[in-house]
Amino acid sequence: MIERPNSAAAMDIASHLHPYTNARKHETEGPMVITEGKGIFVYDDQGKEYIEGLAGLWYAALGFSEERLAQAAAEQLRRLPCYHSFAHKSPLPTIELAAKLLEIAPVPMSKVFFANSGSEANDTMIKMVWYYNNALGRPEKKKIISRIKAYHGVTVATASLTGLPYNHRDFDLPIANILHTSCPHHYRFGQPGESEEDFATRCADELEQLILDEGPETIAAFIGEPVMGAGGVIMPPRTYWDKIQAVLRKYDVLLVADEVICGFGRTGNLFGCQTFNIKPDIITMAKALSSGYLPISAVLISDPVYQTIADNTAKIGTFGHGFTYSGHPVPAAVALETLKIYEERDIVGHVRQVGPRLQEGLRRYADHPMVGEVRGIGLIAGVELVADRASKATFDPPGRVGGYFAERAQAHGLIIRNLMDVIALCPPLIITEDQIDSLVERFARALDDTASWVEHEGLASVA
Repeated sequence: MIERPNSAAAMDIASHLHPYTNARKHETEGPMVITEGKGIFVYDDQGKEYIEGLAGLWYAALGFSEERLAQAAAEQLRRLPCYHSFAHKSPLPTIELAAKLLEIAPVPMSKVFFANSGSEANDTMIKMVWYYNNALGRPEKKKIISRIKAYHGVTVATASLTGLPYNHRDFDLPIANILHTSCPHHYRFGQPGESEEDFATRCADELEQLILDEGPETIAAFIGEPVMGAGGVIMPPRTYWDKIQAVLRKYDVLLVADEVICGFGRTGNLFGCQTFNIKPDIITMAKALSSGYLPISAVLISDPVYQTIADNTAKIGTFGHGFTYSGHPVPAAVALETLKIYEERDIVGHVRQVGPRLQEGLRRYADHPMVGEVRGIGLIAGVELVADRASKATFDPPGRVGGYFAERAQAHGLIIRNLMDVIALCPPLIITEDQIDSLVERFARALDDTASWVEHEGLASVA
C-alpha cells in the first residue's frame, strides 16, 4: 500500500512539478497552499489573508468569490456539460459569446475562434497567418515579428514569440520564422536626451530596417501587447503605436494585438487597443474573458483575413485546426456572464475612477533610493528596483532583490509578482480606493524591509 503524505504541502512536494519554479528549491521550501478566496483576498491553509495584487496571474478581474460566475457554470453543467464545435456543430453559449465579442470588439471584426489559453490563442494566430498567406499564393511571407521582452505564451511557437531569455533557454527556441525587434521601454533603452517621441521614431525605424533586411515579401505579421505585461509592465512611449502601424501598413504586414492581459478594462478602456488607438487585423484575448474562472481564449479576425481563410477551406475541404475544448459550453457560459457583469457594474468606469489612486499611491515612492521607475495605467503598474538611481544600475544577480521583496510583501499580506526586479501589480478590477490604500501601504512596508536588507547585505550592482 502506497503511503500518502500527511499534509497538502508534503503531497505537493511529492507529486507536483510547478510552472515557473525552481524545482530543487521547491523541494526544500514547499508551496504556499491557497485554500479559498473572497473578493480581492485569498487565504492560505493557515488562515492568513492576502491581497492578491496580481489578480492571480493577471486574470481575476472580478475577484475570487463572484457567485454569479459559479452559478453560470453550475447551470451550464446541468444543461449541457460539454460539447464541441467541430463539423458544423456548436453549443448555444459558444454562439452567443462569439456574437457578443464581435459586438464589443475595439475595431470591426468578422469571426471568432475559441481556444483555452492565451498561448493557444496566439499559437492559433500563427497558424492562421501562415494559412492565410499560403491561400494568397505567398508561401514565402511567413515571418512574424515580436519584440524583445514581449510575452505571448509558452507553446513551442508562442514561446518563440516571447522575447524573454528564460522562455528560450534549454528549450531550443526560438524556432525559425520568428524575429524580434526593439523593446519600447524608454527608461531602459532611450538614449541620453532622447524624448519619448524620438525614441518611438527610432523604434519604428528599427522595425522598418528589420523588415527591409529580411525582405518585405517574407514578413507576414507583427504582434504586440498594448502594454507589455510579463516583460516588466512596459508602457509604450508617446506616438509609438501610431508610428509602428504606419510601418506595418507600408509593407502589407498584418498587425496582431495581444489583449490577453490588457483586455476587458485593465487600462481604463474595454481594450488596450482603444487606449492606444491600435487598429489590428487580428486580436487575441483570454484571462479576464472569464475573470479566470475557467480556461477560455479567443482569436478575433478581420473580414479580409476571414474571407481568405474561408476560400481556402472551400478549396481544401476543411480548416484543419481546432482543440477538443474550443468553445466548450461551460467556459463560454461563464465568459458570457462575466461580460454581462462588466457592463452592468460599469467595471471600465470603476477602473477609470480608482486607477489614479493606485498610480498616484505608487508614485509617492518614485524618489525612493531603490526605485528607478514607477509606471503603469489604469489598474496595472510596475515598480522597477535599481541599485543606483543615477546610473539606472541593476542588481546583481537580477531578480534576487525582487524575490526578497516578494517574500516581504507576502509577509505583510500582499501577493505581487517579481519580474526580474520589477514589482508587478495588477489587482482585481473590483478593488476599492480603501483597498488600494491598504495595498500601497503593504507595498511600502515591503519596500522599506527590502531597502534595509539590501543595505545590510551590501549587494553589488551591474551597469
